[in-house]
Amino acid sequence: MAAPITRQHERDSHLSPAAQQGWRRRAFDIVFGTDTRAGRAFDIMLMAAIVISVLVTMLDSVAALHARCGGVLRVAEWLLTALFTAEYILRLAVLARPLRYARSFYGLIDLVAILPSLTSLVLTGTEQLIGIRALRILRIFRVLKLARYVGAAEQMGDALKRSRRKIFVFIATMLILISVFGAIMYVVEGPAHGFTSIPRAMYWAAVTMATVGFGDIAPSTPLGQFITTIMILIGYGIIAVPTGIYAAEFTNSLNRAQLQRRCKACGWHGHETEARYCNHCGAALPAGMHAPH
Repeated sequence: MAAPITRQHERDSHLSPAAQQGWRRRAFDIVFGTDTRAGRAFDIMLMAAIVISVLVTMLDSVAALHARCGGVLRVAEWLLTALFTAEYILRLAVLARPLRYARSFYGLIDLVAILPSLTSLVLTGTEQLIGIRALRILRIFRVLKLARYVGAAEQMGDALKRSRRKIFVFIATMLILISVFGAIMYVVEGPAHGFTSIPRAMYWAAVTMATVGFGDIAPSTPLGQFITTIMILIGYGIIAVPTGIYAAEFTNSLNRAQLQRRCKACGWHGHETEARYCNHCGAALPAGMHAPH
């Protein structure tokens, strides 16, 4: 179960309200927090708008639907763009340091969510239709705006950050194996069997070691088939390595989050991330202590 939806971490880390009272303070509590009913309603409305926007982009890419309902989809897209633009401006307006948020991950995501549609107004002319189409497809990345509402997003990001060196070593090892086996297969099979170059042989080696096996290139000689068998066995043996590394770090992140959740009434710690009351004294626990942005 995901942690309660909140933005307490943002307030405690690097985002602070532009004013301590007045409409900017009230808007800050609504936009960056869910301690009030209005804040929760704002987040739910925004999530619904994001999902609708992604669906509109998908439906607009279907030729039959575009021909039949293109006008309706276009109006819906511009209404959603206006909504996301107002949200982005509001976020900057209620912050004491708006440029810092604009340069942050979620600030950039908010900007990318509105930029394609706005840029398409400038790129006009038949010679630029392909560029406009590409910009419209970029609207699909609005789905990234949902990341801030996923309860375990921060813990998953922390686990990935802590395991990055081990994953880098794994990727480097895979690249070495792919390079070696690619060169070997280029020599063994040669251009006559589709291995026209070492890079193409490396592509085949990557597909084979990942146990995908597209079948567009296949060895024909007995020696090449024997080497392929060895590669497949190696692939099965090491394919679970990055999953194990990440799972271990994710478990450690969960354990750290539980240890940090301390009851203010009795000081007891080690609560589950979704727990609402203390296991020791029954007092209410602070909500969203380690929730994502």
